Amino acid sequence: MRLVVAILHTKDADGCVTALNDAGFPCTRLGSLGGFLDRDNATLLVGVEAAKVDEVVEILRGRSKRRHERLRATPPAGPGTGPDGPSGSGAPHPVDVEVGGATVFVLQVDRFERL
Repeated sequence: MRLVVAILHTKDADGCVTALNDAGFPCTRLGSLGGFLDRDNATLLVGVEAAKVDEVVEILRGRSKRRHERLRATPPAGPGTGPDGPSGSGAPHPVDVEVGGATVFVLQVDRFERL
């Protein structure tokens, strides 16, 4: 038995859960927060037989897409800073970042019980 833990963008979570359920893989969805942008994510937990792990990973790969977002850099807080960044520097410039995709962990489960 394996536990697949997938951390993905919240925009992809509904599609992943639906596809996993349609393929016969029940899963648990947890809200999570993290990554270098400190954004909302979803964490999916899928218990599956070892022989089916690749099928679960392919479903996740097909529905968790990378995308580009344009973000405003946050100026450092502290003395000499204002709402537009450090004194005299103007507003921070937007930054293009890649978000999305999935981070997947596959863990061996020594014991599983349905109570």
